[in-house]
Amino acid sequence: MNASTDRIQRRILLKAPRAKVWRALADAESFGQWFGVKLQGQRFEPGQGAQGYITYPGYEHLLMKVVVQAMEPERRFSFHWHPYAVDPDRDYSHEPPTLVEFALEDADGGTLLTVTESGFDQIPAERREEAFRMNSGGWDEQVGNIARYVE
Repeated sequence: MNASTDRIQRRILLKAPRAKVWRALADAESFGQWFGVKLQGQRFEPGQGAQGYITYPGYEHLLMKVVVQAMEPERRFSFHWHPYAVDPDRDYSHEPPTLVEFALEDADGGTLLTVTESGFDQIPAERREEAFRMNSGGWDEQVGNIARYVE
């Protein structure tokens, strides 16, 4: 496994208390608001799936599906998903998913959020590089989105 190709990691200092950042992550509707996905009426629970349509212009036809792995209040939230699953004619269910993990720590002036997506080395070779590149740019955008949401 090569850490430089297997994982994407972003860190951001959020000028907000951990409890507020946790709610933005662990409450499905709140998560959907900043992430750009319709998750109304759903709950995140370990071992359970959640899904909703993307709300970003041009991507509204895409259904985001996650399976929640861990919820450690105000510490860690994680889920599995299929990265950059954008081809409506492709069945991604046979592919291994990546793991997306949000870790929260106290920091001067707020909460340090670390977002890590790992498992890209297991993605089929023909789409691995593009999935990594697109999700890398996506996480740049999403850490900005959650900062605007909680601050």
